[in-house]
Amino acid sequence: MKKVCVIMGSDSDLPVVKKAVDTLKELSIPYEAHIFSAHRTPEEARDFALSARESGFGAIIAAAGMAAHLAGAIAANTTLPVVGIPMKSSALDGIDALLSTVQMPSGIPVATVAIGGAVNAALLCAEILAVEDETLAKKLDERRQHARQAVLEKDASLQVSL
Repeated sequence: MKKVCVIMGSDSDLPVVKKAVDTLKELSIPYEAHIFSAHRTPEEARDFALSARESGFGAIIAAAGMAAHLAGAIAANTTLPVVGIPMKSSALDGIDALLSTVQMPSGIPVATVAIGGAVNAALLCAEILAVEDETLAKKLDERRQHARQAVLEKDASLQVSL
């Protein structure tokens, strides 16, 4: 199975990014996590992106706040799918990161999830990998069924309490 790389712009992003890592673990998807900055370590970020396919990765998650150029900088240097997680910051509540992540020029796509949407970033990467992996596709189907059942149980509980 291909690996997923989870890249964060700063270790301060870890509490949110850990949700993506936990989701990948739950689905038994191999992963690596790194801290690279599009602005403070641009060469390292570029080198990683250029070699990611040869290193066995099938998708990359990039989480960054404020200027949020990390997902775009990674996507500019690989043709692997890149999923950006805009991170909430104190200045503009993550709207700046959202706009920076989602507004990519034609030819350099970045899939973008919600502000802080680490679980969905991991699930989107899993769905990408599941195109070629039936076992993973079944795990994703089971996860959806568990979520469905949880909602139905909550509804039943609500009906009893009313």
